[in-house]
Amino acid sequence: MATEREYRRPGRTTLALCAALACAACAWRAQTPVSQPATAYVSSETGGIAVIDLGRLEIARTLDTGGKGPRGIGISADGRYLLAANKGTSDLSVIDTRDGQLVRRIPIGKNPEFVRVSGGQAFVTYEPGERNGPPGAEPAPAAGKPAQARDGAPVPAEIAVIDLKDWRVTRAIPSGLETEGIEFSPDARLLLVTNEGDDTVSVYERASGRRLNLLKTPPGSRPRGIKVSPDGRRYIVTLESANAFLVLDAADYRVLRTVPTRAGPYGVAFDRAGERLFVAASRADTIQVFDAGSYENIANIATGKRCWHFSFTPDDARLLIACGRSNAVYVVDARSYQPLREIAGVALTWGIVTFPKSPGTLDAP
Repeated sequence: MATEREYRRPGRTTLALCAALACAACAWRAQTPVSQPATAYVSSETGGIAVIDLGRLEIARTLDTGGKGPRGIGISADGRYLLAANKGTSDLSVIDTRDGQLVRRIPIGKNPEFVRVSGGQAFVTYEPGERNGPPGAEPAPAAGKPAQARDGAPVPAEIAVIDLKDWRVTRAIPSGLETEGIEFSPDARLLLVTNEGDDTVSVYERASGRRLNLLKTPPGSRPRGIKVSPDGRRYIVTLESANAFLVLDAADYRVLRTVPTRAGPYGVAFDRAGERLFVAASRADTIQVFDAGSYENIANIATGKRCWHFSFTPDDARLLIACGRSNAVYVVDARSYQPLREIAGVALTWGIVTFPKSPGTLDAP
């Protein structure tokens, strides 16, 4: 793994923010990593969840989800419970991180994929139509065929909302086609999701599930990743087939910029300070680094194959990159962008989160 030396130290982003937004930024940054043993959890579509000791940068153990094909993962605020969406068994596994034991499996629906945990709730994207899914779901379609309505039209995806106190699915929010990324507004009142199948971004009132807005992206662009900036002013939406990302105004969702990337942008995350933006250009085997103020491409980090998701370590010193077709996690210095280690033996890696929580494509501190 090599690193292209295109790096120039990014300029400071503008400090002239309104008081409310400044408070949001300060609150986000104030959650500095706590000094306790740091751990990364990496989902393997064929082998459960790899637990990485971040002190030694080695796999400490592997957790069995009890299901098949774990992909999206999330972790509770206190770090006690790890959640994994199992594609092959249409459910969500809950694992106690203290002893690695499976606590329960929650039926979700066909093809559960993306997981986000926030404020005592988990949000899981899935396709309706699977048996044992949320109340009201229809029987599953034949293997290999997408769910369809009676008129033959594709059935939109849904987002299952799970209460982490009693592990009940409390609501299923109808979404767009092939819902992928999930993000929240800085005040946690809004839920935003990307729908790659119909080139839209949906905005919902989180408490009620009511759709408030539907944003259209260019036809055929396939929006996938979405991330709010630490100052709360912008959303970044990656367009996998357009090789670009959008910068949206968080107040009115106007497109402020369209920034070109290398091929296949998917996972996206800011650093904790909001000074740099990282984008996984998965088809180019690259993590691209942009100045978060000017959107100038300041570095390109060569990676393995099909690297969709990544996370900072809790001390912000390293970047952990899950590369599914390389069956490995790549570890990179988060400032020099130099490669540090390749942690092999994690087949078909998909998602990655840490505890203590860190900025990343699937989580936030």
